[in-house]
Amino acid sequence: MSQNFISLLELNTEIKNTLKSSFKSPQWIIAEISEIRDNYSGHCYLELIEKNTENDNIIAKAKANIWSYTYRILKPYFETSTGQSLCSGLKILISVNVEFHENYGFSLNIKDIDPSYTIGDIAKRRRLIISKLEEEGVLNMNKEVAFPMVPQKIAIISSETAAGYGDFVQHLNNNRHHFKFYHKLFPAYMQGENAETSIIAALDKIYKNEHVFDLVVIIRGGGSQADLSCFDNYNLAYYITQFPLPILSGIGHERDDTIVDMVAYSKMKTPTAVADFIISYCDEFYDYFTQLQDQFISSIESIVDDKKDQLKNIENELAVRVTNMIKEKKNVLKNITSNLQSITKNYISHKRKDLVFISQSGIKNNLQQFFQRHQYQLQLLEKSNQLSNPENILKRGFSITLKNGKVLKDTDQIIENDIIETKLYKGTLTSIVKKGT
Repeated sequence: MSQNFISLLELNTEIKNTLKSSFKSPQWIIAEISEIRDNYSGHCYLELIEKNTENDNIIAKAKANIWSYTYRILKPYFETSTGQSLCSGLKILISVNVEFHENYGFSLNIKDIDPSYTIGDIAKRRRLIISKLEEEGVLNMNKEVAFPMVPQKIAIISSETAAGYGDFVQHLNNNRHHFKFYHKLFPAYMQGENAETSIIAALDKIYKNEHVFDLVVIIRGGGSQADLSCFDNYNLAYYITQFPLPILSGIGHERDDTIVDMVAYSKMKTPTAVADFIISYCDEFYDYFTQLQDQFISSIESIVDDKKDQLKNIENELAVRVTNMIKEKKNVLKNITSNLQSITKNYISHKRKDLVFISQSGIKNNLQQFFQRHQYQLQLLEKSNQLSNPENILKRGFSITLKNGKVLKDTDQIIENDIIETKLYKGTLTSIVKKGT
């Protein structure tokens, strides 16, 4: 066994001294943040990587840190300059001290950061994402989705506690025409590393119930520009381009549009502006409907007026026609009357001649014999009538007994104490009936 060996501590100490002598001053390096974690003490711990540009494989990795007194300066400086927070997936140009500790091993202590490199890399990455979406022919696909004439069922992707969500709902409900909107919140992270997967998960839930909703809004409240990096994401942008419902973005920023803004059906600067956009569609439909109503009423009134004029003309024309018809009928009746009088005179004259002819032909004698024969029969009937007259009967000594004005023909028609009348030729007797046993 070889006797030439050293301890681990000696090895680590030699490595430390070698690195210290080789890297006496800070080194500027380019790396991508793989992981980043803020410590409660104020320190920031990172894992830096480098990827193969051809296959995206990791070809180098190192631990790094930013001590709290440096981190308090670098963090706001970087975010203010780039509008981007330090997060996973971000490429940075940093000045580092190469360090090696006997217990903790190799690490890089970050002393400075150049935001201009990150700005250029972000812009480059944005251009690549936009170009890729254009090459795939999907950049404007969501803009081509039909927008509902009256959007009333709204799926909202936002943080439940975001002020922008509350502003949007309040502004939407307090519209001047009191339109009723149905809205449902699908909570999601709106910043940070988990925002991409969280928003896509919310879109998945909405997609499963797409028939329920008219559109989707993605909104968030105010915040730093550094919180918006999640909206410059290819996967999220591509998912929006493929979505079957129109998507409106209102993520509360004034800088250049994010890629999500670019691929959405329409984008507004604030959540309340999104609410105004939706309400404006309902206002347009309301105005259009009101205009149709006014046009309908106007058309009906015009038709009624026309019909009134037509009826007035018909009335006048009818009056003239009736007057003329009456005159014509009067003339016809006058002619008929005149003709009838002439015809009647001729008829009477003709019948008179017939009667003269009849009298001259012996009919007169036959009529006299007919009248004499029937006159004798009448005399016989009159004689018979006189003989059957009740007065003549009473005159001969007969009487008539009545009960309640009716003639009695049988004693069974009366009972004891009935009052009866006996009518004589001259006078009437009233009696009370007394029957023997």
